[in-house]
Amino acid sequence: MKKAGKILAVITGIVLAFLLYVQLTYQQTYEVPVTGLKASTDLTIIARGKYLAMGPAHCWTCHVEDPSSVDLIKETPAMSGGLLLDLPWIATLRTPNITSDKKTGIGRYSDDQLAQVIRYNRTPKGHALVPFMTYNAMSDADIVAILSYLRSTKPIEKAIPEHNFTMLGKLLMRFVIKPDVTETHQQFAALKPDTTAGYGKYLAYTVTNCNGCHTERGPAGEFVGEPFAGGHKRELQTGTFVVPNLTPDPQTGRIYHWNQQTFINRFRMGKVYQEDFMPWRAYQQMNDNDLKAIYNFLQTLKPVTNKIEQTYIPLAEN
Repeated sequence: MKKAGKILAVITGIVLAFLLYVQLTYQQTYEVPVTGLKASTDLTIIARGKYLAMGPAHCWTCHVEDPSSVDLIKETPAMSGGLLLDLPWIATLRTPNITSDKKTGIGRYSDDQLAQVIRYNRTPKGHALVPFMTYNAMSDADIVAILSYLRSTKPIEKAIPEHNFTMLGKLLMRFVIKPDVTETHQQFAALKPDTTAGYGKYLAYTVTNCNGCHTERGPAGEFVGEPFAGGHKRELQTGTFVVPNLTPDPQTGRIYHWNQQTFINRFRMGKVYQEDFMPWRAYQQMNDNDLKAIYNFLQTLKPVTNKIEQTYIPLAEN
């Protein structure tokens, strides 16, 4: 018994020491490449940045404390942050203030620090970000446009609380979540906005992040399904959303029988289910050419048979 007690004490000590180590080191500091990007005061570039932030890149849908209260017809939302993102068992997060305020917003940071946030998922303090944004492959021109628009916004002083990680969250931050330093943006460097499938691929993978939701993921958030074939589930208060298959499969592809105008009309319609997590109101702001490009790209995908019986399953049916 004494020997067993000693072994248990040693194991307990090792576990406690390990947890203390994680507690003290979970906020690692990482080096990432210098981007060399700088914001512009050119009004055309600023307008492009506003279009991206309000539309396809959907920045405002996370950087407003209560997106449901925003009336896009009457106002341009101030992206002063504060939206609560509750990740069960992992963390409670609040989105940052990205107005130009010099005390609590992005006015504190250089253009390169902000570009590194967008491209490499690294905070200005050097820590890894929880990977909600997938803009690693965003073109230099579009990052500059977004930076330029953000620099032009009205400064709003609003301090945002620090993130609160559980021990599991700290373990993930220490050993799993790191900045994405892959240099994938060069493949899209020469692209110009048009209606081609090539530009649609850029939008769908990088700016609008269609792939991020329309591809099945594993328990750690890793992609495990065929691209755009759907099946990813999101549990919400009123029920479960099952993301549809967007590949051109004749039997199970959601948009197989849609023509280009039907696709555009669906975006103009907006949200059908109140708790649908797709940022429909941002995507409603997209111009017809961008939507045509995405549609044209989706038609080039490999057809994948993946039948989604029901997109929204109310709680009573679960």
